[in-house]
Amino acid sequence: MASSIFVIKVTTNKEDRALESIADRVRKKGLAVYAMSRPHGLRGYVLLEALDRANAEEAAFNLQYVKGIIGKTVTYEEIKTMLEPTVEDINIEKNDIVEMIAEPFKKEKAKVVRVDKQKGEVVVTILSAAIPIPVTVKLDNLRIIRRDEAEELKSEENDTDDEDLFT
Repeated sequence: MASSIFVIKVTTNKEDRALESIADRVRKKGLAVYAMSRPHGLRGYVLLEALDRANAEEAAFNLQYVKGIIGKTVTYEEIKTMLEPTVEDINIEKNDIVEMIAEPFKKEKAKVVRVDKQKGEVVVTILSAAIPIPVTVKLDNLRIIRRDEAEELKSEENDTDDEDLFT
């Protein structure tokens, strides 16, 4: 039977502690958990490769800092960018509309709330969510869909001004 990769929701900035707790339980109980990882670019989540859902649940159940397991499993291809980060110069600005390109929010559209270029992180709110909850992700896990409308209007106004000069 092939193993599966599970996404575990944990307390933000406590990912290392959550991984330590899970690792202790896996060792003590001899569970069929093969790998654990703290994904690049997504705070508040850890990845767990286990034989099946029962082993993953037993490894993470009722531990401090662990909130639960996300419903579906992910494939290596879906999380590869978090495990093998690519360094690119990405120009994302506040109010941009972006698409998430990494699990667990893959293909979700979001609006940029804040950009921290030093940390390489962006705070976004997912557009399809009923309540706008800020999510912090790495810059390289986003793809720009469109710029803020105000910026587009400014560029359109500049274009019409240039046309007036030639008529």
